[in-house]
Amino acid sequence: MIETPRLILRRWKDSDRPAFAAICADPEVMQWLGGVLTPEQAGQRIDRVEATFEALGYGRFLVERKSDGAFLGWCGVMPCHESVTPIAGQPEIGWRLVTTAWGEGYATEAARAALDDAFARVGLAEVLAYTSKANLRSQAVMQRLGLSREPQRDFHFPNTPAGEDPTSVVYVAYP
Repeated sequence: MIETPRLILRRWKDSDRPAFAAICADPEVMQWLGGVLTPEQAGQRIDRVEATFEALGYGRFLVERKSDGAFLGWCGVMPCHESVTPIAGQPEIGWRLVTTAWGEGYATEAARAALDDAFARVGLAEVLAYTSKANLRSQAVMQRLGLSREPQRDFHFPNTPAGEDPTSVVYVAYP
């Protein structure tokens, strides 16, 4: 578990699954994340996260607001999925928050804590962050975190919907 001034980042419980399924079914949240997921698909994501925690000691934490225990989403470092070439397997920071939490600084606060953990406790040498070239909100979080933009690492995201720019921009954090 990780605590910040306003947040608790913790491992997942079965009782968290409905809230995560709901966030994954929100088209606005999922706009840059490959589209909405079924409850079964959302549950598979949690299973993958928990398996990664068991195998590697890190993963995406559930993000909870301290003041009222509200579920806000997830944030943390995971090996990039094998479908995301050419960065598959590399540690990648990501976040997904309910829309009511947007614009409150929660993504930056949670990601900063997750990165600190990845470097200090886990000992990672670098952590990537990537998003669509058009996703300026996520890029702003990456910039607030102090990540370095590395255009030479940009890549075309597989399975980009027709008519959208497939370019994913890459930022990197170092300890």
